[in-house]
Amino acid sequence: MTDNALREFRMPDVGEGLQDAEIIRWLVVPGDSVTDGQVVCEVETAKAAVELPIPYDGVVHELCFPEGATVDVGAPIITVTAGATAAVTVPGPEARTPVLVGYGAAPASAVRRHRRREGSSPAAPVAVALPLAKPPVRKLAKELGVDLAAVVPTGPRGDVTRADVRSVAEADPATTPTPPVETAPAAPAMPAVPAVPAVPAVPAAQETRVPVTGVRRATARAMVASAFTAPHVTEFVTVDVTRTMKLVRRLKRHPDMAGLRVGPLLLAARAFLVAVRRNPEINASWDEERQEIVLKHRINLGVAAATPRGLLVPTVADADRRTLPELAVALEELTTTAREGRTPPAALRGGTVTLTNIGVFGIDTGTPILNPGESAILALGAIGERPWVHRGKVVPRQVTTLALSFDHRLVDGALGSRVLADTAALLNDPGLLLTRA
Repeated sequence: MTDNALREFRMPDVGEGLQDAEIIRWLVVPGDSVTDGQVVCEVETAKAAVELPIPYDGVVHELCFPEGATVDVGAPIITVTAGATAAVTVPGPEARTPVLVGYGAAPASAVRRHRRREGSSPAAPVAVALPLAKPPVRKLAKELGVDLAAVVPTGPRGDVTRADVRSVAEADPATTPTPPVETAPAAPAMPAVPAVPAVPAVPAAQETRVPVTGVRRATARAMVASAFTAPHVTEFVTVDVTRTMKLVRRLKRHPDMAGLRVGPLLLAARAFLVAVRRNPEINASWDEERQEIVLKHRINLGVAAATPRGLLVPTVADADRRTLPELAVALEELTTTAREGRTPPAALRGGTVTLTNIGVFGIDTGTPILNPGESAILALGAIGERPWVHRGKVVPRQVTTLALSFDHRLVDGALGSRVLADTAALLNDPGLLLTRA
């Protein structure tokens, strides 16, 4: 707190042990009224995107960092004058609802979100309809006489830029302030000035540089550390999954699976979990400091999810203890929240083994990199019809390739082979996948 009236809101630790976060988008500007619990900005950490609510009432005095800045935990990010009030306007029907983190591109005009606390009057103003623009851009618009509401934003997050304001000002001379005109005697005619040669057009940019921040930066560091720390071994097996695909079709019609997403990923996850339970030594991690193998007594399944912010691996805790319908619900929830940017940091910790589905991209197989701190990761390849020897005849069958990468410090070839072969056998004959064991 800088004085009796000015309060500082500092960057909180939104996940255990995180050191910094990037400011994605401000939802307020200096002069806005804020209330206790109102979301004032969105930040991205190394694990997820998070909305930050402010813990007191007042009027925004200063935004300490611009959008895109990476801020250390504990640093002041916004100051608020406590007890002050500001005039607000209630948006008309044309105001657009703001887009939450991860739900897509921000709208051209963002609505400030004010969360009403318990006991507050429902008639109190709840929003301020203002175009999204940084303070310097608002100042420029004011100097040029440009109404921000009439500007079409082209900023990366739906915000109005300086170029947008200048474009409107140049297109409408009436918006540009006119200096006072002084009368003076008419000047003698001047000789014509030769036309200035046209400036050659600047060639289009040959490259675009994209800063790596937040989730993508954390993923890059983790993958490099994993690849050059754990000695990876990858084994492959091609398996006939015709009966698994038939089971998928039957399960989609089963009353217990009504409304749930049933596909080969669900049954591959189930088969992998059964194989890990049968071979518990693979459910482990390596303690580099003590040079020990740490056996895990819970099987927490991570599922790799491609999101607009980068690769996330949310986790299903105690996945092997869940029934098939329970596992289906958990998988759908974690992949949906990950793609929408709503995964809490706690859901990104504690995984013991991981499953990645590269088949959705039409890829047959690959060599997946271990999630840091884990001993094994299974990749499910594309499933397609191929000629296959079945009961002594070459017939078309549904076939896929599984790839298992493991840490060779704690998983030898025999153990890794058993887990991969067991998973393949269960997908070839999936009857046991319907049981809890």
